[in-house]
Amino acid sequence: MTINKLDNRSDKIWIAVFISSFLGLMVDGADLMFLSYSLESLREDFKLTSVEAGSLGSITLLGMAVGGIFGGWAADRFGRVRTVAWTIMIFSVGTFALGFTQNYGQFATARFISALGLGAEYVVCNTLMAEYVPTSRRTTVLGTLQAGWSVGYVVATLLAGWIIPHYSWRALFYVAIIPVALAVFVRQFVPEPPAWVAAKARRDAEKAAGIVTQEEKAPSSLKLIFGDPASRKLFILWCATAGFLQFGYYGVNNWMPSYLQRELNMNFKAMTGYMVGTYVAMILGKVVAGWMADKMGRRFTYALGAIGTAIFLPVIVFFNSPGNIVYLLVFFGFLYGIPYGVNATYMTESFPTHIRGAAVGGAYNVGRAGAAIAPAAIGFMASLNGGSIGLGMLVMGAAYFLCGLVPALFIKEKIYDPLEAEGWKQKAAAADNSV
Repeated sequence: MTINKLDNRSDKIWIAVFISSFLGLMVDGADLMFLSYSLESLREDFKLTSVEAGSLGSITLLGMAVGGIFGGWAADRFGRVRTVAWTIMIFSVGTFALGFTQNYGQFATARFISALGLGAEYVVCNTLMAEYVPTSRRTTVLGTLQAGWSVGYVVATLLAGWIIPHYSWRALFYVAIIPVALAVFVRQFVPEPPAWVAAKARRDAEKAAGIVTQEEKAPSSLKLIFGDPASRKLFILWCATAGFLQFGYYGVNNWMPSYLQRELNMNFKAMTGYMVGTYVAMILGKVVAGWMADKMGRRFTYALGAIGTAIFLPVIVFFNSPGNIVYLLVFFGFLYGIPYGVNATYMTESFPTHIRGAAVGGAYNVGRAGAAIAPAAIGFMASLNGGSIGLGMLVMGAAYFLCGLVPALFIKEKIYDPLEAEGWKQKAAAADNSV
C-alpha cells in the first residue's frame, strides 16, 4: 500500500514537472517570437534603420545571456523551482511593458529587462527536467520538452497573424502578462529535484558539523568550474558550440519573417502560414532528435542536425521558387530543430550536480552573448548588400557547420548522470575527455 502511494505521488510529480517545464518553454519561445513578427511594424512606427531593427534582436540575446548566467547561479544556490517561477514573472511583466513604449530607447530598455527572465528561465527549466528524467530516456523526454519552445513559436505565429493586422503590434505584447499565472502554479505545485535537495542537504550538514565545504573553499561557481581541468575544458568547448549554434539559430529567427516578406514578396498572413509549417516541422524534428539521441547517441544526432542545417540554408537562398518554398521551409524546420532537441541533455550530462546549473547556464549564455551580434550583423550586411538578407543567411549556414563540427570532434557524451548528486562516473572519466 505504501509503495502504491509512493508510485502515485511520483506520477503526479512527473506530470507537474513536465507540464510546467513544457509550458515554461512554450511561453518563453512565444515571447521571443513576438519581436520577430513585430519587427516590420516597429520599423515603420519608430522609423528604424536596418541596423537599429537588427540591434533589438541583439539586445534581446544579450539580456538572455546575462539572465541565463545569473539564472544558472541562482538555480544552484536557491533552487531550480524558485528560480523558474521568478524568471517567468520577470519576462512576463517586462514584455507586457513593451506595449507601452514610445521610441527605440524605451523599447530597447524594456526588452533587455524582459530578456533577463527569458534567458534564465530557458536554462533552469531544462536543468530542472534533466534532474527528473531516467538516463535511458533523457533525450527522448527532453527532446519532447524542447518541442514546447517550438509550440510557443506556433502560438506566437498564430497570435501575430490574428492580432497585428487587426489591432497592432502593441496588443501582441499585452498578451505576455498571462504567463504570470504559470509562475504561481510552478511555485505552488512543483517540488525541487531530489539530486539538488540531496546536494543541498550535504552542504548544510557539512556546515552544521563545522566542515569547510568545497563551495566555501571556492565560493565562486566560476572558480569551481575553472579549478577542475576537465570541467574547464568542457565549459570552453560548450561556450564555442553554443555561440555558433545561437548565431545561426537566432539570426534565422530574427530575420526569416522579414526575408519572406521583403525578398520573396509574401504578405503578412501568407508569411505566418509558411512559418507555422516550418515550426510544426521543427517540433517533429526535436521529438525525433530526442529519440535518435537515446538510440544512436547524443554526439551523432547533434552533429547531423547542425551540419544538415548548414547545408540546407544555401539551398533556400539559391533554389527557392513559389512552387517549392513551402517544401524547403518544412524540411529546413525539421533539420533546424534537431540540435535543440539534443542540446539540453548533451550539456547537462557534461557537468556534476554542484556546478551543473552555473556551468550549463554559463556556457550556453556566454555563447548567447557572442550570438547577440547575429541580428545586428545581418542587418548591417543587408545595408551593404542593397537591402538583401541573403548574404546573412549564408553566414548563418557557416555558423551551423562549426556548431556541428566542434562537438563531433571534441565533446564526449554521458559523462555525468543528472539523477545522482555527484554524477555516475568518476572525475577520471571526465578528465579522459580528450580535445
